[in-house]
Amino acid sequence: MKRNFVLSLFVLFSLTLAAQTEKPNVVFFLVDDLGWNDIGTNGSELYETPNIDALADGAMYFTNAYAAYPRCVPSRFAMVSGQHPARDGRKDGAILPLSTVTIAEALKTHGYGTFFAGKWHLGHDVQEFPQNQGFDVNKGGCAAGAPGSYFFPYQDTKKSKNNVPFFGLEEGKPGEYITDRLTDETIRYIHENDPKKTGKPFFVYLAHYAVHTPLQAKADRLAYYEKKVKKMTFEGESYVFGPDGRAKMWQDNAIYAAMVESMDESLGRIVAELKKLGLYDNTIIIFTSDHGGLSNSGIDNNRELATTNKPLRAGKGHIYEGGIKVPVFVRWPGVADQKSKSSAIIDGMDYYPTILEMCGLPLQPQDHLDGVSFVPALKGKTINESRPFFWHETASRPGQTGDHACSTIRKGNYKLMHFLEDNRIELYDLNIDPFEQHNLAEELPHVVKLMDKELSDWKNEVGASVLKEKNKVEKKDKPRKEKSEH
Repeated sequence: MKRNFVLSLFVLFSLTLAAQTEKPNVVFFLVDDLGWNDIGTNGSELYETPNIDALADGAMYFTNAYAAYPRCVPSRFAMVSGQHPARDGRKDGAILPLSTVTIAEALKTHGYGTFFAGKWHLGHDVQEFPQNQGFDVNKGGCAAGAPGSYFFPYQDTKKSKNNVPFFGLEEGKPGEYITDRLTDETIRYIHENDPKKTGKPFFVYLAHYAVHTPLQAKADRLAYYEKKVKKMTFEGESYVFGPDGRAKMWQDNAIYAAMVESMDESLGRIVAELKKLGLYDNTIIIFTSDHGGLSNSGIDNNRELATTNKPLRAGKGHIYEGGIKVPVFVRWPGVADQKSKSSAIIDGMDYYPTILEMCGLPLQPQDHLDGVSFVPALKGKTINESRPFFWHETASRPGQTGDHACSTIRKGNYKLMHFLEDNRIELYDLNIDPFEQHNLAEELPHVVKLMDKELSDWKNEVGASVLKEKNKVEKKDKPRKEKSEH
């Protein structure tokens, strides 16, 4: 009798272990400040991304994928929370409340091991870092939005704002490159937490600091790209100057190119480790960026610019397409593991419910309030084409990236931008004008009226922040000219 009981327990344990290990692992690979055009798949002639391109050959490419915000903190908030960054009056720079149920906490509840490496930027104190937001392990996640240096020690004591501990990376070898170090830590975790040994699937969230400033690269790769740039020819002006500042028109920054290659190499090493351990065919891989590339600087700002998002308009900080459109590739073994494309519109808030559904877990709409699963699109089906998408920023940065407070709605092919300081409206048909060169606001007043009302209603519904009166421009003032080529 006792023997039968023990045997039954063993069988039950074995079945439970098998059920857990059958759940897919997830690798979420997030790049910082990588523009939509900064990869080989999208036609870059300078940047070399063979590993991203290889992933694209066995994944679904989303051609209408957006960041929830054109800057780091709100965009990252949306990814881990499944909520719009404008909800409840949140502003750029707000922390992730401990009360928020993150994607890591949701997966952990269902037996997943959870690992974070890289840029967190969603809390000021250690209590608000990843290890207290659902991640079992945190390597590098802290308050900093960028390292003081990409080479160890990563803190720059000359810049007090960046002189913060990089949690879990306090020790290292002099000259060690942070992109490589984060990759090493990720591979170590995958190796030590092989589900065949632990009985638990894993969720890896690798959020590289690359390719954010400071622009710093490994010497050998920098030398290679300096030579490559010298051999290239470029058309037109290297910069375009407008009423809001400067926009970079060429991909000719050798340092940035070398940083992109190091990031791409990281993806290749992780994929190789998954294959080596026999985990590749049971691991979902999601590749994306937090927003567009750094291509614009404000008036009288001569900062070094990393890239151009051309032919898309503008870049980081702006709600034009260059600031919010991002590359997204999803490899889902057995479902989306062949080269394919989807024109479905998706947003950074949508990863949370999508990952849950891909893992066969129940959705948690009470937590991911605004995110919508795009699993139907991954299965080749049409998703809700009437769903509106919203962006809202009340923080203007005319001296940094040249952007201004703006609320935006995209619905179907139309995109309406309501600039809050001067009450200016711009309307674009992205199906025929993807580079936002022809403002249709005066030609289609009925569309403007309907979309602007829907935008206003949404802001009231989510409790979006309101622009302070002192920042508004009097109507009698001469309106700014529209940018012609960003």
